[in-house]
Amino acid sequence: MTAWRAWLVSRITALVLTCVAVAVAGCGSDVAPNSLVAKAEDAGSLAIGTRFDQPGMSEQTLDGRFVGFDVDLARFVANELGVDDEDIEWVDVTADERESALMNGDVDMIVGTYSITEERKQEVAFAGPYFVTGQAILVRIGTKGINGPGALNGKTLCSVSGSTSAQRVKQRHAKNVELKEYPRYADCVTALLAGQVDAVTTDEAILAGYVAQNPELLKVVGQQFSEERYGIGLRKDDHSGQRAVNDAIRMFIGSGEWERSLRLHLGASGYKLPAPPAVTEG
Repeated sequence: MTAWRAWLVSRITALVLTCVAVAVAGCGSDVAPNSLVAKAEDAGSLAIGTRFDQPGMSEQTLDGRFVGFDVDLARFVANELGVDDEDIEWVDVTADERESALMNGDVDMIVGTYSITEERKQEVAFAGPYFVTGQAILVRIGTKGINGPGALNGKTLCSVSGSTSAQRVKQRHAKNVELKEYPRYADCVTALLAGQVDAVTTDEAILAGYVAQNPELLKVVGQQFSEERYGIGLRKDDHSGQRAVNDAIRMFIGSGEWERSLRLHLGASGYKLPAPPAVTEG
């Protein structure tokens, strides 16, 4: 081998070793330091925002357990990112706190009936969708004359603070409806059962959880009158986190866990399960 060829081989070998070292060190990676993926890898734990009072979707039981479809999905995603169940910190985040909780770093992601909208995408990123539902009306068993949003004129309608559900009814369907807001859906349902409001409105998947809990007292009436695409909320511009969570959602659906979880948590309500959606965000 000539001296020139020996020098060339040595240079190529050095370049290959440098590239390997860069890859191992993660140089050039698009995983930002504040990414969900980096947090899972470095800390081995995640803070997940959800709701503690939505039976069927996400609920903290009296003995301290977290159960529901959203909880099952959140655990699955965390496990795929290398985080064990016991290393998840569950954080109760109300509807009007979600964007600030992500932006302030109070939570690493939100899995809690979080509808993907263009307005919200200005502040946070979404993975998904993982579920599609629509707005509906919940009433007491035996209620007469309410069969959808157009029948709510002169009635009192309850929804939660920070949600657009009740305003949508007033603007598009029943201008003379009286609106009442509480911090949590459980408060609305309590008021409904006590006869203090005539109906509750939000997504049918959420209402179905309350029907499953109180099938002899509550029912959903009419058809869905909106489309709500649930996504997992992430910090803005967390592209690596978005890709990783999208992959985990696809695995959750493809493994059969998506359908199994929904049947387990909402089956008793009689809610007609939709087909799993295509994951398109990002």
